[in-house]
Parts: sequence; C-alpha cells; structure tokens
Amino acid sequence: MSTDAVAAIGFVSLFALMMLRVPVGIAMGTVGVLGFGYMVGDMGPALRLLAQSPIRTATDAEFAVIPLFLLMGAFASSSGMSRELFRASNTFLGHLRGGLGIATIAACGGFAAICGSSVATAATFSKVAYPEMRQYGYPQSFATGVIAAGGSLGIMIPPSTVFAVYGLITEQDIGKLFIAGVVPGILAVGMYILTINIIAVVRPGYLPKTPRHSWAERFAALRDIWAVVLLFAFIIGGLYAGMFTATEAAGMGAAGAFIIAVLRRKLSRQEFMRSLIESLRTSASVFTILIGALIFGYFLTITQTPQKITEILTGLGLGPYGVLVLIMLMYLVLGCIMDAMAMIILTIPIVFPVIKALGFDPIWFGVIIVMTVELGLIHPPVGMNVFVIKSVVKDVKLSTIFYGVMPFVLTDILRLAILIAFPILATWLPSHM
Repeated sequence: MSTDAVAAIGFVSLFALMMLRVPVGIAMGTVGVLGFGYMVGDMGPALRLLAQSPIRTATDAEFAVIPLFLLMGAFASSSGMSRELFRASNTFLGHLRGGLGIATIAACGGFAAICGSSVATAATFSKVAYPEMRQYGYPQSFATGVIAAGGSLGIMIPPSTVFAVYGLITEQDIGKLFIAGVVPGILAVGMYILTINIIAVVRPGYLPKTPRHSWAERFAALRDIWAVVLLFAFIIGGLYAGMFTATEAAGMGAAGAFIIAVLRRKLSRQEFMRSLIESLRTSASVFTILIGALIFGYFLTITQTPQKITEILTGLGLGPYGVLVLIMLMYLVLGCIMDAMAMIILTIPIVFPVIKALGFDPIWFGVIIVMTVELGLIHPPVGMNVFVIKSVVKDVKLSTIFYGVMPFVLTDILRLAILIAFPILATWLPSHM
C-alpha cells in the first residue's frame, strides 16, 4: 500500500473514531501508534512511542504554562472577580441603551485577561450577567448572544491557553504570542461594543436602559477591581519587558491570584480544593490531546504528509492569500465538529509548514488561527460556547442563542478580514520586545 493511501486511511479512521465519540487524544494516539507500526513494519517502535510520549510531555517544563494559567483562572473565578468586573462595568455603562450588553462585553474582556479559557468565561457570565439582563427586560436572544460572543474573548486576550499550545507546537515564543493578542483583543472588545450600539440604533425599542449610577457608586466599584488590573499588568508588563518567560509568568500569575483570593477572604478550603480539581481536570484533558497529537505527529512525519500538503497547496496557483482563505474555510468547517483545542493540536502540524512556505509571519498567523477558532466557538451549527450557555441557562433554546449571536459572527468575520489586511495590528507590539 502506498504512503499516501496509508495517510488517507489514517485520517479517515481518525474522524471515524471521533464520530463514534472516542476522545480526540485517544483517537489520535490510537491511529498514530497503528499507523506508525504499519509504516515501519514493526509494532515495537510504535509501542515504545506510546510508552515514552506521555512521560516526555508531562515532564517538559515548558508545558507547565498550561496548568499554571488554568490554575490562575480557577483562583480568579473563586475569588469573585467576574462579578466585581461586571458590577464595575455596569455602574459606568449600564444606563446606556444596551448598556448591560456593553458592560458584559467589557467585563468578559477583563475576566479573559486573567482566565484564558473561553468556556470558563462563557459559563461564568451566564451566571453573572444573564440574570441581570433578563431582570431589566433584555431579550433572551440578545442576552445569550452577547455572553457567547464575550466568552470567546477568553482565548484571544492574553494569557490564553490556546496561544500557549500553538506556541509549544510550532516552537514560537509564547510571550510574543501573548503580546501579539493584546491589540486584536482590544479590537474585538471595541467591535463587539460597536455592534451592540448599531443594534440599539437600528432597533430603538429592542434594548432597554437601566438606572444611572452615582459617581460614588462608580468609584466604589472601581476599588473592587484593582486586583484584576494589577494581576494583568504584572503578567503582561513583565512579559513585554522581558522580566520573565511565559512559564514563569504563569507561575507568578497563579501565585498572585491565590494571594489575592486569600487576602480578600474569598478562598475557603472547599473553594481551594474545587479550584485545584477544576484546573487538574482541564489540564488532564489538554495533556491527553497533546500526547495523542505527539504520537499522531510521528505518523504524519513518517508518511511525509505535511510536506506533500505543502507542495499541493503552494502549487495551486492561488497565491499566498488564496491558500490562506482555503485554510480559514477549513477551520470554519472543523469548528462545526471539533472543539478549539482539538482543532489547533490536530491541524497545526499540517498547516504550519504551508504557512512558513508561503512566507507568512508565524506570530501573526497564530493570532489569525486563534481568531478563526474563536469564531468557531460561536457559529452554528455547533458553537461550543453556545452549548455551554445552554447547559447553564436551561430555559433558553439553542436556536434562540444562535439567533442572538449572529450579529457578532458577522463582526468576527469583518475583524478577521481587518487583521489579514493589516498584519501590523498583531506584529507591532511583539517586534518591540
């Protein structure tokens, strides 16, 4: 059997296993071991890969950035920072037409700066912001759509676990990737807020106002969010100034979030254990996928699949940006059937050589990929954030959430086009590190 046929069977088998609900990491590891064993004609080396890869991945110090940032987000969530961010945003913005939606986006952006997970951000604000919006008469579709869109900021605004995984796979500087996400993240917040303003203008009676808060209430709310600002400035500022690496920043961030939670007396023994267990579960899930992808990567290497795909795509005559559009369309399709982390880990070893051959900046492409994956979290028919919100807000239909999120999907497509047209938005800050 030819190498190409083996590779094709491998991919078909992989997607078949995923359709049968086999976990992505297990599916990739299984196909990788069997495919590698077939190609070398001996299962011995393949089984040795299966024995060595988990230990190599789990003991690599660079990979510690993932569980440490997840732990930081868990401590931040336990200390009530999300609720205080929403309260502060609401005191300044809630009185505007659609102001609670704007406040939700602003609070999601702030929480994303210390969380790094879109799913966690969406789940948290489904509990914090949705009841408030419904209390003041906001439509279900708008309230859930705003939360779904705001939740997707979790993987764009640094620190981000998806940026970290991309950097580990492609051997790019994770600190530079985090810094590269700052301006696109701010752009995302601004464009979402602009979208809400446009909805309020086009449909004047659709979005209500809430009572205006006094300046005393506003300043009191600001005092409650000093911890978020301090933690974000410490991590990103230290990375930008070169004071520490991304892994060191993750450790300091986790320690900082823990100290803040303790000083504010928000971290009981039960909450502490819950934070540890939550971050451990998520880390185990990510590492399972990483280990499976590493084994599958050996299979791809021995079949020379990345090199062959690079030759095919660069030989189509579409030009660099034509190929880039094809890759983006592939990610949008995959977003219908896979979660963000699985998409990144499965496809980057194949796509990244193509991007390098086309001459694109790998840091800029990392931001493009994260933005595309972010779009996959909310677009129909299978947006991960939509299902997370549905699991929290049980009285709302999936179709209602998708209806509410569609204006933000269009906003994301426009934002993606802007970043492709103006790469400097992602590359300027990292170039000055």
